[in-house]
Amino acid sequence: MKIILSPHGGSGNHGCEAIVRSTVKILNDIEFELFSTSPEEDARYGLNECCKLSASQKSINRFSIGYLIARINGSGEKFDRLAFAPILQAAKKSDMMMSIGGDNYCYGINNHILLVNSAVRELGKKSVLWGCSIEEEAINNGIIYEDLAAFDLIIARESITYNSLKRRGLSKVSLFPDPAFQLDRIDLPLPEGFKEGNTVGVNISPMIISYETNKDSAFNNYIKLIEYIIATSDMSIALIPHVVWAHNDDRKPLLKLYNRFAHTGRVIMIEDAVASELKGYIARCRFFIAARTHASIAAYSECVPTLVVGYSVKARGIARDIFGTENNYVIPVQSLKKDDQLVMAFQYIYEHEADIRNHYALNMEQYKAKAAEAGKEIIEI
Repeated sequence: MKIILSPHGGSGNHGCEAIVRSTVKILNDIEFELFSTSPEEDARYGLNECCKLSASQKSINRFSIGYLIARINGSGEKFDRLAFAPILQAAKKSDMMMSIGGDNYCYGINNHILLVNSAVRELGKKSVLWGCSIEEEAINNGIIYEDLAAFDLIIARESITYNSLKRRGLSKVSLFPDPAFQLDRIDLPLPEGFKEGNTVGVNISPMIISYETNKDSAFNNYIKLIEYIIATSDMSIALIPHVVWAHNDDRKPLLKLYNRFAHTGRVIMIEDAVASELKGYIARCRFFIAARTHASIAAYSECVPTLVVGYSVKARGIARDIFGTENNYVIPVQSLKKDDQLVMAFQYIYEHEADIRNHYALNMEQYKAKAAEAGKEIIEI
């Protein structure tokens, strides 16, 4: 059996990398071809060792018959089909396409994704939306709804999305945790100053900053939190990036935090690494503050008490499914008005550390195992 994976923006987003690695692990007897906007980036992080890497688009030959036909017809769709020909050609020799961009429907209509989905279905191939989170208003968009209804299976990664899809009458929907709960971890040597089991991991992203309603509120809350940790405990702080794309690089705000607190000797900057290695650092933290969804998943899956600074349904839904509620486990970045709100939210996690760890001990292994069970539904299709 052969499955193509698309869309994928590149492993500089280590959440995207984690999804691919975990999907291949869950469905380990299947041949995979990953279509990426940056296969060179994926190879740099080692994804070529677990699946075939291919570019999702090609340049269009202006002297080809296909180009001339598209030019005569004046059809943008025909030009797009030429550009995405690598995916469509591979689909002819494959059994299924798994759409692995978990939140691609949360940022408006992406016509290229819809085009590829439609073209693959025209070939008579199965299509699965894998590990998704979708805001309810997106589901209610007629164009997006039509595409969702055409999938042979939608696997939602949290119950808020699952219930929204079911309410809209979509029947081919299942609920399983994000595949990245199955990601293996690799433990590299810890840098100097990182106290295993007594370090607070901190992740901040340009993404959450873009969603804040008060300018600089997110960054100022992180400053106050680090000041609080330094003043009231002996814990170290590890600044951990999870997306390092040039246009969306966690290291930029993290470096600003590092420069502000480097003189204390209590703050460590973790360098970029593959997803499994970043998970290894996160796993050895005592607490974790996450902006990126898959950074939080790395922490949850290793039973680290975690506070998520979220902006969308995915953060709320995953926390709700693990703890029964998102209250006290997710603080929406849009709600940050005062500079001490993150400190107050962290205090809850700190004061309830034992309860959270007990909850993990009772539930996390079963939750992680359920993520792997999603593979059975793929095989059945």
